[in-house]
Amino acid sequence: MYRRPRLAAVAAGVLLTAGVGSTVPASAAPPRTTATEAAPATTLVTNARWGGHGSFDRFVIDLRGAQPHASVRPVKALRYDGTGHKVPLAGKHFLEVRLSPAAAHDDAGRSVYRGPKLLKIHLPTLKGLAMTGDFEGYVTFGAAFDSKPVYKTTRLHAPERIVIDVRRAPAGCGA
Repeated sequence: MYRRPRLAAVAAGVLLTAGVGSTVPASAAPPRTTATEAAPATTLVTNARWGGHGSFDRFVIDLRGAQPHASVRPVKALRYDGTGHKVPLAGKHFLEVRLSPAAAHDDAGRSVYRGPKLLKIHLPTLKGLAMTGDFEGYVTFGAAFDSKPVYKTTRLHAPERIVIDVRRAPAGCGA
């Protein structure tokens, strides 16, 4: 009667002792970091520019550093980051461009961005451009259009930049 509990206790002890004595090889351990290792530099957003081409309007965001994650999405209205106030750009349709991790200022808080903050544009498709935020690792822009934008985003290198091309409506469509 007393043998089974004793065997179970001995078996449990053996298994626990074997587990304590095992080690993980150094190659399997996660890499260690030290306080002296530098964190990756944040990409700096330095400019935004635009232009009209034969069948499309283009706006470009110039970068210094590695390409950040970029999302481009239609929104119902443009709003300034932080305050939520509406951006005063005329248009019926809007695109929001959000870059992260990115900043438009240096480590001392000085602006490195030299482009427009809010600008009305007179192109066939692109009607306005605004920098809507530089806050906690995100830089955002908004673009305004009279018609629903059909766009393509491209990443270009040397120099680093993000390009958004917006197709113009064919002549005579009235869109």
